[in-house]
Order: sequence, then C-alpha cells, then structure tokens
Amino acid sequence: MGLFSRAAFFTTVNHLHDLPLHGGREVAFAGRSNAGKSSAINTLANHVRLAYTSKTPGRTQHLNYFDLGDNRFLVDLPGYGYAKVPPDVKAHWEGLLSEYLQTRGTLCGLVVIMDARHPLTELDMQMLDWFAPTGKPVHVLLTKSDKLSRQQATVTLNRVKLHLTEHFPHCTVQLFSSLKKIGMDEAEAVIAGWFAQA
Repeated sequence: MGLFSRAAFFTTVNHLHDLPLHGGREVAFAGRSNAGKSSAINTLANHVRLAYTSKTPGRTQHLNYFDLGDNRFLVDLPGYGYAKVPPDVKAHWEGLLSEYLQTRGTLCGLVVIMDARHPLTELDMQMLDWFAPTGKPVHVLLTKSDKLSRQQATVTLNRVKLHLTEHFPHCTVQLFSSLKKIGMDEAEAVIAGWFAQA
C-alpha cells in the first residue's frame, strides 16, 4: 500500500481561520496553473478524479485537504499565475497562499509542480521565495517530462538542479510524468520521508 493509496477528500478551506486543527502533519502541492498539479496528485493516489483536473486553468480556488490516514494530509493549493480571474480574487488567493506557506506549523514540506518544458518561471521563483524563510524542504516535480526527448529531459533536470543548488539549497528536483507514470516512487519516497520526521 502506497502512501497515497488511501487518500480521501477531507475538507476545503477558503480562509486561514478555517484551517483544520488536526494535530497531524501536512504536505502541500503548489504549481502554476496548468502545470499538471491535479494530474500529479491523481497519479500518485492512483485515482482518476481525486483532485479536479480541468482544461480551464485556475479551477482550484481553495486549499483542498486530502486525508492520507495516520493523521497525514495532502493539501492541494490554488494554481498561481492565472490571469483571467478578477484582481480581488487573485489578491485573496495570493494572500491566502503566502500566509499559509509562511505560517502553517503543521506543514512539513512543499511539492512544487513545474512544467518540464517551462520550468523556473518568475512565479515559480516567487513561490520558492515565499517559502524559503521557513527552512522547510521543497521537492520540485518537473511534470509532463514525457513531452521532452530523453536528452532534453536530462538537460532540463540538470539545469534546474544547478539553479536550485545555487539559490534554494533546501530544494530537490526530479522528472515526473502523469501520463507515463514516471517518477512516482521517487516522489512518494521523498514525501514519506518528510512525514516520518515527525
């Protein structure tokens, strides 16, 4: 039984004062809109529609909690960087996101989803900057890696790894593909390690 095999929807949160007091630990998934975050969560959980995937970027507008059992939780954060939402909604998301990431005591690590074809965007950097002061670990999944040749994927991985080593030494990175189920064991091992450090 994998870490995510028992994943079940737990609650959805739109305001910080509604965050659950579960006394356990949680790992958050963040990513630019349409980078493949929901697909990655569904692939790890071996579940078709656990996290809602959409052709319309910006569908995840709240913090969605999934119970993994044993007081462990996965938190699906709103996709960032989607322009076609009203400015007040965007400001609310950004406030919610940054405050959650910087102040949530039960958060033990952050998984950042980047499209392997367009990694390290300005918004990805902003996300890493927001989270860096916590000193908590970050693991980057370079999704949609099946869309690159093996050589392109390796070059991209090495480039991102080098950048993270220089600027965000608490970050690790790997290739991932929801379509081809590439990188699932590696991702699960990293996240399980975070939970085990309780």
